[in-house]
Amino acid sequence: MRLAVLTGGGDVPGLNSSIKAIVSRAIDNGYEVFGVRRGWMGLVEYNLDNPEKNDTWVTPLNREAVRRVDRSGGTFLHTSRTNPSNMKNKDLPEFLRDSSDSVRDVTPHVLKVISKLGIDCLIPIGGDDTLSYGERLSREGIRVVGIPKTMDNDVYGTDYCIGFSTAVTRSVEFIHALRTSAGSHERIAVVELFGRNSGETSLIAAYLAGVDRALISEVPFDFEKLAAFIVDDKNNNPSNYAMLTVSEGAHPIEGQVMESGQEDAYGHRKLGGIGQYVGDTLKQLTGQNIIYQQLGYLMRSGAPDSLDLMVAANFAHVAMSLVERGESGRLVCLQRGVYSDVPIATLSQGKKRANVAELYDTDIYRPRIRHVLGMPMFLT
Repeated sequence: MRLAVLTGGGDVPGLNSSIKAIVSRAIDNGYEVFGVRRGWMGLVEYNLDNPEKNDTWVTPLNREAVRRVDRSGGTFLHTSRTNPSNMKNKDLPEFLRDSSDSVRDVTPHVLKVISKLGIDCLIPIGGDDTLSYGERLSREGIRVVGIPKTMDNDVYGTDYCIGFSTAVTRSVEFIHALRTSAGSHERIAVVELFGRNSGETSLIAAYLAGVDRALISEVPFDFEKLAAFIVDDKNNNPSNYAMLTVSEGAHPIEGQVMESGQEDAYGHRKLGGIGQYVGDTLKQLTGQNIIYQQLGYLMRSGAPDSLDLMVAANFAHVAMSLVERGESGRLVCLQRGVYSDVPIATLSQGKKRANVAELYDTDIYRPRIRHVLGMPMFLT
């Protein structure tokens, strides 16, 4: 049995732990394991006619290669946002380019590379974009077992994705640290958190850190109402400050999500800046001084917390159990606190969003969590 593992999309803490567990168990079984660098780009860059440079993109993995990787965050295999079914000619390696300016689907090349390498099963670790291409390969006849990761926790079909716990933990720590400056200067602190279309990071971090208000991607907000609430929060705080979290995908009722730059291979533009916009507008409406902090990549940097270490390793073991049973086209998942798996095609059956009805008060922009009996640990 010959396996290949890759990581795609944004990095999160826990990826290295998952890779290590896959490699260790595979070797115990007598399997070979290859690591594909830079996600799907590694298979695109693999040149069937020039094998001398291919070790850069696909490399054998042994125990020594993964011995210490779980002690740090990120992914030692590196990552990219590559979609082989939707690539601009200029982004292709020279040996695949043609004279056109059209968007290319180089899946036939990827399939030839997988065949050449003799890969019996592919294990992509990624978010819904990366895994969606894994589902494409599954439909093309490749054995695929996917593992979900994303700090936004928005992969449909699983209650939990690798990286979410650490992102929330980091957010809570930084929010509490920012209280020092907000309180000292008697200001309103606006903290922008990653979360493209799902407000779970803002919602759960706000809940755990006890902030005054939280704006989430799923619920458009009214600036006048928000300004009145946050000034009232500040006035009622003995230390005369207030705190607000904002999902990067949040937007006012009569406004749009703030995006910039060109679309990536999966049709997404870069988000960010809504926190600055909220801070500037609140300053105009209230006359209060604002502290604006965009946490951004700090949420996904550094070593994983204990929960992400555990889930990453356990997802790897579930994936390997599926490989050992000869399963294909499956997505590892956690559902209602139980490790399980679903068809990888489940990814395309819906969009995972925060449970607004149960966890959020849409009238006052604040977490409202009352009924947790029977809910999963992370309330997702």
